[in-house]
Amino acid sequence: MNAPERSLSFLLDEDAGEVKCVYTADTKVANAGTFRFNKEDHTIANLFRMQLLRDPSVRFAGYYHPHPLVHHINLKIQTNNSNVAPVEVLSSAIEDLSNETDHLITQFQEAMENWKRENDADMTGQF
Repeated sequence: MNAPERSLSFLLDEDAGEVKCVYTADTKVANAGTFRFNKEDHTIANLFRMQLLRDPSVRFAGYYHPHPLVHHINLKIQTNNSNVAPVEVLSSAIEDLSNETDHLITQFQEAMENWKRENDADMTGQF
C-alpha cells in the first residue's frame, strides 16, 4: 500500500531534531508572530485560538492547517501593544486551558461520586 506510516502523524522524529513548537516573529506586522506546532491538528489549534480570543490583549489569533497529509499547524497571534509578546499570551492561554481541564476533571469526579452514592443506595434495596 502506498500510505505513510500512521505513527508519522503524531510521533516527533527526535533523531532528525524535530521539535514540538517553533516560534517565528513576524517581520511585517508589529507585535505578531507565528507558532508552528508539529504533529498537531485542528483539535489543539482551535482550543488555542478560542482561548487566545478571550484575552483582551490579543488583537488577532488564527490558525491554518496547510494540508491533511502535512502534520503541523501554524498559529498566528498579534497582540494589541508592544508590552505583551505573543509568546506571553500563548503561555497564559495554555495555563488557562490547563486550569479549566483540572476544574473539569474535578467536577466530573465529584459528579461520579455523587451518582454512585445515590445509585448504590437505590440498587442495594432492589436485590
